Amino acid sequence: MAAVERIPPGPGQESVWDYPRPPTLEPVPARLRVEFAGVVIADTQQGWRVLETSHPPTYYLPLADVVPDVLQPAEGSSVCEWKGVARYYDVVVGIRRARRAAWAYPHPRPRYAALAELVGFMPALMDRCLVGDEVARPQPGGFYGGWITDAIVGPFKGQPGTMHW
Repeated sequence: MAAVERIPPGPGQESVWDYPRPPTLEPVPARLRVEFAGVVIADTQQGWRVLETSHPPTYYLPLADVVPDVLQPAEGSSVCEWKGVARYYDVVVGIRRARRAAWAYPHPRPRYAALAELVGFMPALMDRCLVGDEVARPQPGGFYGGWITDAIVGPFKGQPGTMHW
């Protein structure tokens, strides 16, 4: 296995290689918004983020701050070794549907109890996900739900050849 070349963070930046494993969960002071089909479907100033080595932050928003009826239960689930069992949602606005574009941990493991009333969104499947006024870029690879902003440096897990990290 080749060594990963960590990008040194500049002023005001964080390196994902300084994030812990197991991951940590922390409140986010910035406003978080999610837009889909031309509609702001979630807007909060009470979000959380999960920080895990090699991953850009995954942001979670309170279910109470999501527009009613845009989340429709989807088939399937997955298991995170840290957080527990995730269930998925399609995001639906009008005639647009993003399949399995959101997920939640309704019964997370105790260390991640704050996730019980929160939902995460896949930025690659939304029109825009914003941290403050910055549009977040999706974590590469399409499997993970990290949000990349200018305040985060990698390299990031998810690109081809990184699954062994």
